[in-house]
Amino acid sequence: MRWTDIIARLQLPFQEDKELRQSLQRIMGFYPHSIDHYKVALTHKSSGQRNDKGRPLNNERLEFLGDAMLDAVVGHIVFERFKGKREGFLTNTRSKLVSRESLGKLANEMGLTDLIQSRGEQRSHNSYMAGNAFEALVGAIYLDQGYHAVRRFMEKRILKEMVNIDKVAYKEVNFKSKLLEWTQKNRVRMEFRMLKQTVDEKGSPVFGFQVMIEGVAGGKGQGFSKKEAQQLSSKETLERLHREPQFIDAIFQAKSERTKMEEEPTVAAPKMEESTNEDSKSQMTNSESPAANPKKGEAKDLEKGIRRQEPEIEEAPVDDEFDLSDITHNPKEPSREDIIAAAEAAAFAEADS
Repeated sequence: MRWTDIIARLQLPFQEDKELRQSLQRIMGFYPHSIDHYKVALTHKSSGQRNDKGRPLNNERLEFLGDAMLDAVVGHIVFERFKGKREGFLTNTRSKLVSRESLGKLANEMGLTDLIQSRGEQRSHNSYMAGNAFEALVGAIYLDQGYHAVRRFMEKRILKEMVNIDKVAYKEVNFKSKLLEWTQKNRVRMEFRMLKQTVDEKGSPVFGFQVMIEGVAGGKGQGFSKKEAQQLSSKETLERLHREPQFIDAIFQAKSERTKMEEEPTVAAPKMEESTNEDSKSQMTNSESPAANPKKGEAKDLEKGIRRQEPEIEEAPVDDEFDLSDITHNPKEPSREDIIAAAEAAAFAEADS
């Protein structure tokens, strides 16, 4: 091998690192120090890379760290910017800013997605890859330059240039309306169960609610009004519908069992003993009449194949910001992963417009 070939091979990694550093500088707004952290942050598990010890090398650990740092840094920024606002407002604002969908959009707009190392087919089917990479990048920044570098990145690069924090904070999403719309479409029963009603140390009322869908426990929410608590519990339930296929399965399994029981004809139980008292017979006859006992009247209707029409549910206003129209329970439809991915994409199509 010629000496020039050896020199070229030695220079190649340094050239690649230089290009990566320049790309990261354009994305972050400052020059990275330890490039190895960022290489890991941009490595998806589908790439199949391994470290020197033969262990899988990917960005999942940095993603965990970055998620925690984003909560802390964005929470700090929101706390200082919106002075006097209550905890519920601050939590909701932070959640919208650091949602996986919002981070995914930022990663795409910044060009971060183009730097991710992964298999091509995995990239096209994984709707969370970009958002995960953004979180991993934040974890790498923290390890490379510390907390203040993460805050500087979020304030100057993200919130100043790419995201209008005030618009996001005051953008109202009616989560309760969205959830009601989805339950109506899929003909599942929903209720808000009050968990508590107390007062805080200042004497302000505090309410706690939990969503129940077909008897399956959904999200919980606590607030200074019933409306706020129900909104928060609805939001948590919507997030579970997006991210937990098993939660959807449990709901429709419960619905299936309920409807099966309602549709089966009720067979009258045999009398345990005959009464010789005419008055007792008369009293029993009256008590078994449909007018005297509506439930037994319904049972007789079911024996005759007659189903009573359920009362119509009040229609909910339509809000396109959290669309769950694609989350249904139909085995002939595409796979559940495709359903959830499609719902996620549609739900946040206009989230930051």
